[in-house]
Amino acid sequence: MDFNELAVLRWLHIICMVYWLGGEWGVFQTSYNVINRKLPLDERRRHMETAYRIDILARTGIILLLPLGLHMGHLWNLQPLGGAWLTGMWVLTALWLGLCWGAFIKRETDTGVRLTKVDESVRFVLIPLLFLVSIASLMGHGPLVADPGTRWYAAKMLVYAWTLIIGLKLRFIMREWTAMFRLLAQGPNADVEAKLDKSIRFGRNIAYVYWVSIATVAYFGAVKPF
Repeated sequence: MDFNELAVLRWLHIICMVYWLGGEWGVFQTSYNVINRKLPLDERRRHMETAYRIDILARTGIILLLPLGLHMGHLWNLQPLGGAWLTGMWVLTALWLGLCWGAFIKRETDTGVRLTKVDESVRFVLIPLLFLVSIASLMGHGPLVADPGTRWYAAKMLVYAWTLIIGLKLRFIMREWTAMFRLLAQGPNADVEAKLDKSIRFGRNIAYVYWVSIATVAYFGAVKPF
């Protein structure tokens, strides 16, 4: 049986998308118990730990979707960079994943907070770049091929960049959890409880926009509507 590179990449892309969407739903549901003041603090911390363990798979899926999409884009002749560039892209992806998992492993420490901030700084560079590339391509300036019938690829990148912005805000919220639970461990604190409640409720509201955006990314990739 011949190895079908594109089919394998597509399969991995679907798995990453499933973990991304499913993981975000899991974190969303777990957050209800994180802010439940009727529960003991230790119980709430266990729910927060569960949320982090679910979220790391979603974060892994988010990171892997980009190189998988770019690799498939090259095989489809929709983006021109291949060969050594693809190899370098996967090396950088491995480093980014290592950073993400390092922040997860050290999440309860100051080192974990610092690694998380470095991880976030990667997105501050990546998001504007993806917006620039996708918008320029949709306007006919390249580098992505965006002719009739293939514009879905650049549009998908554009919406993916938008989801990274929402995801970044949700990461800020989860980082706040760690800081606020450290304060709550020192004793009851009504102000911190109020901030935690407000933070998570805001996160839930933008999560609805997040799910619609993720579904749009999936739709463009599966249906290729234009």
